[in-house]
Amino acid sequence: MKRKLRFKTIFISDVHLGAPECKAAQVGHFLRHSLCEKLVMNGDIIDAWALSRNGQWTKAHTHFIRTVLRKMERENTEVIYTRGNHDDVLARFLPIAFDNLRICEEHIHESPHGKYLVVHGDGFDHVTTNHKWMAHLGAVGYETLLKINRLYNNYRHWRGKDAFSFAKWVKSKVKGAVSFVGKYEEQLQELAHHRGCNGIICGHIHTPANRRVGDVHYLNSGDWVESMTAVVEHLDRTFEVITYADFCERAGREPKGMRLSLNAVPEEAKADA
Repeated sequence: MKRKLRFKTIFISDVHLGAPECKAAQVGHFLRHSLCEKLVMNGDIIDAWALSRNGQWTKAHTHFIRTVLRKMERENTEVIYTRGNHDDVLARFLPIAFDNLRICEEHIHESPHGKYLVVHGDGFDHVTTNHKWMAHLGAVGYETLLKINRLYNNYRHWRGKDAFSFAKWVKSKVKGAVSFVGKYEEQLQELAHHRGCNGIICGHIHTPANRRVGDVHYLNSGDWVESMTAVVEHLDRTFEVITYADFCERAGREPKGMRLSLNAVPEEAKADA
């Protein structure tokens, strides 16, 4: 039975509108068939870096923007947009608010479990903050890897095999990448303490998570390039990392035009801390 799923709050990040591998149709489909009081778009929604190179703005990207505007106008959804690093052009205008939309550096989300700091998280990436040219170079390399990955997965699909993510494999195997993620989470824990918050909700590293880091509830909404995940706050005020595949199954809807085997989320991201 098709239905709209109702949530208290939806948190998405790293949509990367304008990047070739952006899953705009899928995230738009997710939002169109969801109801929420508040939608938090936590950075890198528009990828200005990709658009300044060889990125493309498609109809699906425009439809995503229209979907957000319709939620504001017809469903009276409060929309919070926090700045990321790929949309850092917004920094010069912040903070700014009009109608139901507020664009800011960070946001405090009130919950019965305490306060949650919502921030994109790029401020704790040493390369992004101190060596921007390297970050741009890394973004180009990541886009190239995704293009190769798409071709490889087309071949695997033809052979009847499941899709495979090079990027996730590299993250799991390279010691430096694993170490970076660990330090990133620890620094965010310290920031939550500094802001007097019990939890933190971020994005940036494209790795969905829902777990305890020390005494802080750490949530990462993942991305809409590979993992296609969001953090949702249910009506009973519990949090969950939900995949696009799980959402479609619960809502009784067919996923938008793609195989979903890349949607797997680590077990620690599924458990409600």
